[in-house]
Amino acid sequence: MSEETDSTPYDPTEPTPPEREPPRRSTAPQSEYTTGQVAVGFAILLVGLVVVFGLSALLV
Repeated sequence: MSEETDSTPYDPTEPTPPEREPPRRSTAPQSEYTTGQVAVGFAILLVGLVVVFGLSALLV
């Protein structure tokens, strides 16, 4: 991971807060999904279900 060089390290024992707010981060659970991403995920789910249940039905 890359380190930010323009910020000072946070020291919890320091009583004064940092001069500026740390940068906001966006992580996957908080990000919004597009309709295309949902469609791709659903298609992958369907293919997986067809493979799992289709193969088991053919082999029995």
